[in-house]
Amino acid sequence: MELRLRPEAKLDLEAAARWYEVQEQGLGLQFLEEVRLTFERIRSNPEAYPSGYLGTRRALIRRFPYGVIYLPVAATGISVVLAVLHCGRDPSLWQERSTP
Repeated sequence: MELRLRPEAKLDLEAAARWYEVQEQGLGLQFLEEVRLTFERIRSNPEAYPSGYLGTRRALIRRFPYGVIYLPVAATGISVVLAVLHCGRDPSLWQERSTP
């Protein structure tokens, strides 16, 4: 399955990586590597994660308190990544992005 990141999700990802890099040199790169592995898990089995708001799914990122919120569109073979956000953030921040 193909993954497509919404522009907002790219911004989420860049902001989180920058924040981690400021905290400790190299930590931003470690975060990005864990995100890449999470993306691979989603690609290989997009239905593996629990369904939530309007059919979205959330895959947790290992070692970091972040989740990838995505919407699988089975008919097209594409999953749209809506957000990459800290798990403690208000869900309304990404719920408005839930239409591909």
